[in-house]
Amino acid sequence: MPTISIFYGIIIQMFWNEHAPPHFHARYGDFEGIINIQELKMTEGTLPIRALALTLDWAELHQSELLEDWRLCTHKQMPKKIEPLK
Repeated sequence: MPTISIFYGIIIQMFWNEHAPPHFHARYGDFEGIINIQELKMTEGTLPIRALALTLDWAELHQSELLEDWRLCTHKQMPKKIEPLK
C-alpha cells in the first residue's frame, strides 16, 4: 500500500484496486480512518479528534491531487507523493 504523505504522526495511504468511492486511509498510532476524498469526511474507522481535523484540513488543501492519485491507483500506477501539512 503506497504511502502518499506523512505529517504529525499521521500516515496517508491508498490501496491498489480499491472500491469506489475515491478514498484514502489515514493511520495514527493504533487508529485508522477511511476518508472519502469527494465529501472530505471519515466514512469508516476511528481517529482522535485532533488527528481527524488535521487530516481533513490536509485533504481539503490537496483534494485534486488526491483524486489524481486515486485515478493512478485504479490504473495500477504508483501514486505521487503529496506535500505534508505544515
